[in-house]
Amino acid sequence: MAASEQPAMAVKRRHKARYVPGQQAKRPRGVGGPRQLELGMQGILITCNMNERKCVGEAYSLLNEYGDLLYGPEKFTDQDDRSSGSEEDDVEAALKKEVDQIRTSTEQKLRRFQSVESGANNVVFIRTLGIEPEKLVHHILKDIYTTKKKKTRVILRMLPISGTCKAFVEDMKKYSETFFEPWFKAPNKGTFQIVYKARNNSHMSREEVIKELAGIVGSLNPENKVDLNNPQYTIVVEIIKNVCCLSVVKDYVLFRKYNLQEVVKSNKEEVMQQNLSSASQEEKLKEVKLLEENSKEVKSEDKSQVEEESKPNESANQQKM
Repeated sequence: MAASEQPAMAVKRRHKARYVPGQQAKRPRGVGGPRQLELGMQGILITCNMNERKCVGEAYSLLNEYGDLLYGPEKFTDQDDRSSGSEEDDVEAALKKEVDQIRTSTEQKLRRFQSVESGANNVVFIRTLGIEPEKLVHHILKDIYTTKKKKTRVILRMLPISGTCKAFVEDMKKYSETFFEPWFKAPNKGTFQIVYKARNNSHMSREEVIKELAGIVGSLNPENKVDLNNPQYTIVVEIIKNVCCLSVVKDYVLFRKYNLQEVVKSNKEEVMQQNLSSASQEEKLKEVKLLEENSKEVKSEDKSQVEEESKPNESANQQKM
């Protein structure tokens, strides 16, 4: 009896060994490109209060609605079967079907919005392709602010991310020098503030990051000024593990820090009053002082450099006299 059971067990083992590789190959993990937040990505960082799965669903619904309005319906490669007029045998039909399935799966790489692992709890990252994250999110918030129509239940904040780099000060400085140019390089100028948040990262210093980035903004154009009450631009710095996410957004105060729940019930007067509350004034004054001191350092360095360059010319003129 033991001998009769042995072949059956061997058959089961053979079947298991035969099908496991096929199951691994069908796993969707690797489909559609990277599955986690990586350098070079653009997208939208979304915070929620638990229930990340529902948050992703709400995000897809909202982004597709407004994405279609701004950029038109999403287009995919035509997957329709095209017969050549001749009958295909079973082998050719099976091969064609397999190729079509592969093509359909790789189509996900071209999707306008794709959720990836953010690396932090209660944070969802939607990778975007072929759109401007700042433009899309600003349009969404402007519409919600105007209509006061609540469109989500789980999503809290929705922050566009138009650049990512390594979360180390030197890497951030080098990346920001070019990244900030469209907003702050002369002749462009504006008032600004910097907001910073780090998750699952312990090696970055908030004060150091703000100081260095403010210095870069000042070096691009000395006329860029700090304004923590109602700035034209807000530099958003979101660090998750070793990835730094950057963006420069407008109407950050008006749209309640890009919080979809708060912007529904807010108006401009309430926002300004809350933003100027005495509870936050001490913190704001400290940050203004830090940013302004750093801007002055940049300006004094530029001035001393000009003076040093002019000294050789003065000595040469004296020798001619």
